[in-house]
Amino acid sequence: MSGERLTPKKAVIVPGNGAGNVESCLWYGWTRKRLEKIPNFQCLLRNMPDPVTARESQWLPFMESELQCDERTVIIGHSSGAAAAMRYAETHKVYAIILVSAYTSDLGDDNERASGYFNRPWQWEKIKQNCQLIVQFGSTDDPFLPWDEQQAVADGLGADLHKYTDRGHFQNTEFNELVSVVQKILTTST
Repeated sequence: MSGERLTPKKAVIVPGNGAGNVESCLWYGWTRKRLEKIPNFQCLLRNMPDPVTARESQWLPFMESELQCDERTVIIGHSSGAAAAMRYAETHKVYAIILVSAYTSDLGDDNERASGYFNRPWQWEKIKQNCQLIVQFGSTDDPFLPWDEQQAVADGLGADLHKYTDRGHFQNTEFNELVSVVQKILTTST
């Protein structure tokens, strides 16, 4: 990378589909509040358009225009949000992506197929070129995602993989390890 190295200025949490009011859903609001306490750093968390099907055609433009994800942004994507983060990073430079419960196929599910994320091959090399850092959280006991799908993401992206056996689909209300990873990114980027 040439020129001045940019440091991250914000995180954007992209939720999974069907999240309802994201501020009170799972670990999203809890994490936003923790990250907002970091000086000179902000964390955005918004209800997404088309929250049930999570169509790529609506989510990626929203991430670009409304959430303004750019080369100083850490995108934290959960489930469908992880798919959105990966597709976004295929065509946009971002500081980092943190993927939680990421997967590579529509899993044979009609709603996932309709989202549009899984209708073409993943461009792993482009994603890697557009991110300074890729971190992934996955759990072998995820009731929705087979481990081989999560491992395929880690292998394709060379992600810094945090592998668990007891977190399921990361539907807990707190996520200390995620906050620690963001804090570490900030301290090593300066």
